[in-house]
Amino acid sequence: MGTNQTFERVKKLGENIVERAKKISLPLFDDVPLYDVALFFWRSIVDGSITTRASAIAFSFFVALFPFIIFLFTLIPYIKIPNFQDELFLFIKQIVPSSTFTTIEKTLIEIITIPRNDRLWLNFLAALFFATNGLAAMMSAFDATIHSIQRRSWWSQRVTAIYMLIILSVLLTVAIALLTGGQEFIKYLDRINIIRDDFLVVLLTISKWIITVSLFFFAYSFLYYMAPAKKTKWRFISAGGTLTTVLSILGLIGFTYYINNFSQYNALYGSIGTLLIILLLMYMMSLILLIGFELNASIYQARSALEE
Repeated sequence: MGTNQTFERVKKLGENIVERAKKISLPLFDDVPLYDVALFFWRSIVDGSITTRASAIAFSFFVALFPFIIFLFTLIPYIKIPNFQDELFLFIKQIVPSSTFTTIEKTLIEIITIPRNDRLWLNFLAALFFATNGLAAMMSAFDATIHSIQRRSWWSQRVTAIYMLIILSVLLTVAIALLTGGQEFIKYLDRINIIRDDFLVVLLTISKWIITVSLFFFAYSFLYYMAPAKKTKWRFISAGGTLTTVLSILGLIGFTYYINNFSQYNALYGSIGTLLIILLLMYMMSLILLIGFELNASIYQARSALEE
């Protein structure tokens, strides 16, 4: 008798939650009930081959990553800002897992300190080709959603990829400038005795990271806004962009902690372990990127179903 009563209570609680979800809508859900969005979102995650699509994006970005990074880093020796190279080196050391950084340290120093005029244009062309391929693969993975949305043509996809690459490059440059120059600016204020309170130093440092997170949020929002075809664009500040930003931060913190404390990739595979770590990180970020996109697509599909 007690078991039956417990079951009935749980069942009634579930029914109440469902009824409540049918009547409420979360911010950025375009007044679509939470229940309707959840149904479409669950279907897209379960039946949408999301892990396969994430693998395709991760591989494409993995191939594009190195030419693009090498090109950006070949520009760094030409930047004549005092201590810029040193600050950038310290920043990379902070965000890259220590086991991985040990492997790339020597190569990194050579790239950011020695100008290479003969390789600049070659690196630019290679970066442009592989980066646009990666973004095109991402848009193809977006198009593979089970939800019926408008799809881009091959030519439109390539043109959009170039445009997106330009915007993302600007955002990446601004983010690096804020992270490297911001720390130097705080030290400068401290040297001239404008900053006399430790709390103010902490506050400025937190503000720098808030701005950086905002830039990443803007980048995700831009991807979700530009990647879908013109007729199916959703709002720029979207639920998917917000979810992706939060999951990315949590994922990066957890991934870095795991690599630094539990991972044995380098011990097992040597230098190849570094590539595995990078590929796993890109797979995780691609999966998060698709989850955010599927949330936006689910909201769009649920809204369309209600309007019919």
